[in-house]
Order: sequence, then structure tokens, then C-alpha cells
Amino acid sequence: MSDTVICVENLGKKYIIGHQKQERYTSLRDVITDKVKSFGQVFSRQDKREDPTHEEFWALKDVSFEIKQGDRVGIIGRNGAGKSTLLKILSRITEPTEGRISINGRVATLLEVGTGFHPELTGRENVYLNGAILGMNRVEIKRKFDEIVAFAEVEKFLDTPVKRYSSGMYVRLAFAVAAHLEPEILIVDEVLAVGDAQFQKKCLGKMEDVSQQQGRTVFFVSHNMSAIQSLCNQIIYLKSGEIKSLGEVDENIRLYLSEYKYASDVDSPYPMKVSNSLKLLQFQVNPNPLKSCEPLEFLLEFSSEEKILIKELALLIYSVLGVRVAIIDLRDESLVYQVDDKNNLKIHGKIKELPLVEGGYTIGLYLVCDDFAGNILELVNLGVERKQETTTIIPYPSGSRGVIELELADLVLLKND
Repeated sequence: MSDTVICVENLGKKYIIGHQKQERYTSLRDVITDKVKSFGQVFSRQDKREDPTHEEFWALKDVSFEIKQGDRVGIIGRNGAGKSTLLKILSRITEPTEGRISINGRVATLLEVGTGFHPELTGRENVYLNGAILGMNRVEIKRKFDEIVAFAEVEKFLDTPVKRYSSGMYVRLAFAVAAHLEPEILIVDEVLAVGDAQFQKKCLGKMEDVSQQQGRTVFFVSHNMSAIQSLCNQIIYLKSGEIKSLGEVDENIRLYLSEYKYASDVDSPYPMKVSNSLKLLQFQVNPNPLKSCEPLEFLLEFSSEEKILIKELALLIYSVLGVRVAIIDLRDESLVYQVDDKNNLKIHGKIKELPLVEGGYTIGLYLVCDDFAGNILELVNLGVERKQETTTIIPYPSGSRGVIELELADLVLLKND
């Protein structure tokens, strides 16, 4: 009997992107003309292909691989590389446009905060609901119930509707359910970054136990290369929807980092749809690159078609290895909040000093609003250059100096008499 649990062959996923026409006054003649055009397109394939308002986008193209039982697979790549799309196809959330996929075993998925949870049901009810979705009977779920609750640390809120949970509580319970209800394949996206450091470490330990001790397969997407290195035994490196490389962990991480772009003129992802009601129109930092210990200005602009409450907002700074360097809360009275005549929200502020070792960093956001809670990573690439040479900076390469640039004010040598 083959120990292959996932076989993917020539997988592709295509989306049709709509482009809005420039808004202008619409006359009766325009309406009649548009109707005639749409009628003619029924009989003309050529007209449909040349429609300027629609564009084909391949999120995945010609992806093939095999995964064995017990493998711990890390999936890496920049934003837009196709990581989440691949996980959604593996989870049967969305269907591929082409190719085939064969999965042998039950799949438990944790792709975003609240996945698979009904907001009106309590934590207790959602545990049983998720177990039923995985094909388990009530006796099996009950046998695991206490272990799930203990791992998630939500005993006090077990009979509270999960819509009242914080994002961290959501993730703790969702991961506990996914990891403990004995799936053959566990799929976890970057969602674990919502939890605190102690819980992330706990989750990594559980995933390692699920794989090595129980022989189950784990798929793990993360921007944290240190977490990938500690957990995974192989990597799928995706780039622009295709597999750039597949295989050994350290080698693929080196390849990924060697192609990492720090330039500020990379393709802009804006406007970016954050949730059903909120868009991020721009995120700018200045200067970029900056010299270590210099101040950094930033500008954020959001738009929403309806009234929405932003409950939490913070800047997240990450090193090239995906390790969080700092978090800066933007609910500060010193920041300038402006709403323009288009009802867009602009936030302008300045970080007084960024004492970072020279190299590449990324800046993202932690956002909680009415219909979204989580991290939005790699929004801005930030280059940091070494400040003017001083006698207090030790002459070691940047990779040996950590991420924070510290200076020694005075050094006093004491001699014994």
C-alpha cells in the first residue's frame, strides 16, 4: 500500500478580474449602445475575448507534487505567490480550474480566524460541530473534548457565543479543535501569528507531535522562516503561482531569501481589499531606505462604502527571517487622523527612531474591524542602511549582530588592587 497521502498533478486555478470603467455621465444613447454590445457578444466570441473590463489571472499554474504520510511541509513565498489558494484547493474550499488532486485521509483546516465556526454557537457547540464536519461521532468528540479545552485555555468562555471571542481566543480554540480531532492531514495558514508567542510555540510543538508521534501529515504556511525551519522536513517554494523549488528546508530558505526584494519600487498591491467592507488604498513610508536610528514617517489610507469601526490597528515590523521585531500601536493620541471629502480615513505618524541593524525588513498591519481580525503581512518592504560609522559599533557583519543596533555610552575597566 502506497504511503502517498496527497498527489497533485498539473494543478491550475484561474480567476477573472473585473476592471471598473471610468465613471462618467450615462446618457440614454450609452445605455442602448451597451445593450446592443452585450447582445452582440452572445454571438461573437472575439468580442468577449477582447472585453477590456475583464482579465484572466492564474493564481496557480502547472503545480505538481506528492506528499508522503508524516511529512511536515512548509509552504513559502511572497504575498500573491498562490500559497492560500493552494491550501484552499487542498481543503476542498475551492475547486481547481485544471489538473487533478488526490487526497487519502481526513483534512482539518485552519486558514483564517473563525474558519468553520458558527458565530452564534458557543465554544462547546462549535467543538461538536467541527468534529461532526470531520466525520467523527459524538463519542469520539467527547473523548477528546477535555484535552481540546485544556489546550485552548478557554474554559471560562466555553458556553459563550464565539462571536464574542477575541481573535486570540478564536485561534486558540480553532487550532485545538483542528489538531486534536485526529485528522490524517492538518493544514495551518499564517493565522497562528494572531496568537501570542507562548501559544505559537505550543502550536508548533503540537504540530510536531501530530506528525512525528502520530504519523500525520502537516501543511504549514508561514512568513516566519525560523518556525518553518524548526517544524518542517521539506518546503514548497511558490513564486507567481508556480513551484520555484521543492525539497530540502535550509536550501530552499536560502534560495527564497536570496531572491528577496527590499526595493521600495516593487509592484504596488493597492488598492487592497482587506474585508468585505474595507479597502487599504495606500501605505507609504519615508524615507526608504533609511539609515539605522533615523525616524520613519508613515501614511495609511483606508476607504469603506459603509460605516465601519476599526477596533485595533498596529504596525508590525518583521526581519528577513519573518521574526517580528516590533509592534507599534496606532491608537495613540499623537497620531493625525483625517477623513477627507471622499470619506476616506488617513492616518499619518512618525516613529521617532528605528535602531535596526542594516538589511531588509517588511512592515505589515494588525487590524481588527467589524468583519476582519488578523495580520496583513508584507505590505511594505523597508531597506535599512548602516548609519555613519562610529567607534561604538563593533565591526561584525550584520547577520551576527541581531536586529537591534545598540551603542555603548561608556565603558569603564575596573582593576583589582
